[in-house]
Amino acid sequence: MAARGLLLASFLLFSCFAETYGMISFSSLPRTLVVTASHRQGLLKADEDKITVIWGLNQSFPAGTDSAYTTIKVKLCYAPISQVDRAWRKTVDHLSKDKTCQFKIVSRPYSNTNQTFQWTIECDVPTATYFVRAYAFNAEDHEVAYGQNTDAKKTTNLFEIQAITGRHVSLDIASVCFSAFSIVALMGFFFAEKRKGRKAQQ
Repeated sequence: MAARGLLLASFLLFSCFAETYGMISFSSLPRTLVVTASHRQGLLKADEDKITVIWGLNQSFPAGTDSAYTTIKVKLCYAPISQVDRAWRKTVDHLSKDKTCQFKIVSRPYSNTNQTFQWTIECDVPTATYFVRAYAFNAEDHEVAYGQNTDAKKTTNLFEIQAITGRHVSLDIASVCFSAFSIVALMGFFFAEKRKGRKAQQ
């Protein structure tokens, strides 16, 4: 009985240690990156409009601040107004459980000079209000710093994206191709059956 209790206690201790070791909270990350996102004015449309993202180290920090940075991952994130009553978009301080930033814009090796990337809004991005955030990762692929194009309360420099609605050019082209293929296949089947019938009569 004592051995069983000791085994259970050891398992719980190991579980707690593993969870604590793997836990990275957003609130613990320093905001050392400067991020800007530029785009046309007004409502942006998925699969049509582009967003130009620029990121780099805030030069007001001392030299060596970025010594552990190996990768930058830029993401599209839901603004608070588009998270209300949507648990699947909920912001959680524990980054492994956070659902704020669900769309990858780009991932690149870290450089201490400003980097630029132009991103075409992907067709699966839903209608919502967004901002852009960049995370710096270390060699173990853990978040160690961040930057975003909005303020801490996520109320400035936000933009709206409209999802694809109704018919789309690519869908129209695909439907035409499938329709043409169906007609050709049907005609081929008809002529093949007709030829078999003639051979049977002979």
